Amino acid sequence: MTQAAGPISPARLWRELTGEQRQALAAALWADEESLPQQIEAVHLVAKQLRFRPQSVLSQPLEKRVRQLANLHQVSEGIANRALVAYHLAAQRPMLEAFLTKLGIPNEQGMISGSPEPPAADALRQAASDLAGEFPVEDVRLYFRTLASQDPETWAPLEEIATGLPRS
Repeated sequence: MTQAAGPISPARLWRELTGEQRQALAAALWADEESLPQQIEAVHLVAKQLRFRPQSVLSQPLEKRVRQLANLHQVSEGIANRALVAYHLAAQRPMLEAFLTKLGIPNEQGMISGSPEPPAADALRQAASDLAGEFPVEDVRLYFRTLASQDPETWAPLEEIATGLPRS
């Protein structure tokens, strides 16, 4: 995963992910019932890339659509953002909940409750260190970079923290 200069965005984060990570995100997007607008957009994007009709893409088995979307190096901010959210909510809830709890942020199964104050930098570093000891570092890194891309005002320090996590 290479990291370019400048603020992270969901689409840039997508581009920097490994093929395996994009595959997991694409699978989560296709499986998420709340992602219909982004699924439709993804069908059209894949169809355009492959020079297929959208109906042809839709008629393909799910595994093939997952691979086709994961193989796209560039997707829209909307697709990338929704895929990141769907993935984390489907596959990483225990990690989300653990991190927010370590920060004292009220949450319901990893979903922030209310409008808490942004955590202090020291608290973020300590919670990040604890989390990296409990969960796979690459999962923690992706989660932190996702938060930083979605809400830079609150979570921008996590981009630097994610960069400093040890490689697995």
